[in-house]
Amino acid sequence: MARTAVVTAAALAVAGGSTSLAAAAPVHSGGAAPLVYHRACAVQHKANVASCMVLVLNGVKQRTEAQLGKNRFKPTGFGYGRPALVNAYNLPSSSPTRNVAVVDAYNNPNAVSDYNTYRSSWGLAACNSSTEAGCLTVTNQNGAASPLPTNSGSTGWATEESLDVDMVAAICPNCHVFLVEANSPDISDLGTAVNSAVSVLGADYVSNSYGAGDSSSDSTYDADYYNHSGVAVTASAGDGGYGVSYPAASQYVTAVGGTTLHKNTSVSRGYKETVWGSPSGGEGTGSGCSTNEAKPTWQTGSPGCSGRTDNDVSSDANPSTGVAIYDTYDQGGWLEVGGTSVSSPTIASVFALAGVPAAGTYPSSYPYADHSALFDVTSGADGSCTPRYLCHARAGYDGPTGLGTPNGVNAFKS
Repeated sequence: MARTAVVTAAALAVAGGSTSLAAAAPVHSGGAAPLVYHRACAVQHKANVASCMVLVLNGVKQRTEAQLGKNRFKPTGFGYGRPALVNAYNLPSSSPTRNVAVVDAYNNPNAVSDYNTYRSSWGLAACNSSTEAGCLTVTNQNGAASPLPTNSGSTGWATEESLDVDMVAAICPNCHVFLVEANSPDISDLGTAVNSAVSVLGADYVSNSYGAGDSSSDSTYDADYYNHSGVAVTASAGDGGYGVSYPAASQYVTAVGGTTLHKNTSVSRGYKETVWGSPSGGEGTGSGCSTNEAKPTWQTGSPGCSGRTDNDVSSDANPSTGVAIYDTYDQGGWLEVGGTSVSSPTIASVFALAGVPAAGTYPSSYPYADHSALFDVTSGADGSCTPRYLCHARAGYDGPTGLGTPNGVNAFKS
């Protein structure tokens, strides 16, 4: 099933209010009128403290499952679900049972129940306690079941957590999802959670939908937290347009940018993608050239940047062509969200569909070996820059979308 309702700006004006966090400010772009979405989490301005990347579409009247009623098959009017994403990215209809971890800050006490509602509403099988297929396990940053961190409260991180686990279910429904909750959004706590996801929980795929500023501390954080060969570690590129964030800038992770994904029956694929963003800057996918990270040996097609270039690959992130998620802790049930928070767990889950990474390798290198297994995104921009390809799409590699978006799973195989 394709996305059943794209809510236009005109429709949003009369659709009713959102129940999302009142403290979150509307998003602006390039000095223009406010856009139709807002950040769930406040932007952090402290060194080495991360912000979550989820953006909530305004004007979509949120509804709980009970309010929608039981005489329907799937939620409608709240963004893309599994059928559309599988169709748009040519993904397998079945999935293996593999361990995928998502790392976030604070606790979402409704995470498991909301995740189960998401699955049942899209017709996905319930958690299999014997095989752990389709199950969600919540741990603290050390990989233990208790004590969990303090509840998210008004920080917005619970919305991020709902988004992350729902996207894994959408792309890899048989995967066992670990929600690893850090004590705080400090990189040291989030990084500890990444280490636990790998060494304690045995995850071969770890998604990070958060970012802090690119800094001189990055090499230390790389060594301490993000250098995991044989594991597909993905990170959101950021939602503030052209510019680099960490850990997406790490040479050891797959930096995931964002696109605008429109249904388009005039092309054989059935969908058209452009860069999420604007040439005038403002909100959109992050991208750019790190001045603190070395360029990985496999990164090609990025002249004029002696350091690590963001991004490697991308997927849908524009909240106006967003995804449906379910959250009853700090939201009103079904809602539509975007941001590169969508992209990171999507790509981590595509890696899971593709197979177990080879020992001693960095999965961020895999797409560079098989460009043909990606949809090349050739139009759009996320700002103004030099060299131009760092912020403008072009044929082949470019900063905002990297090598492109998934066309099946072959580009993500070892």
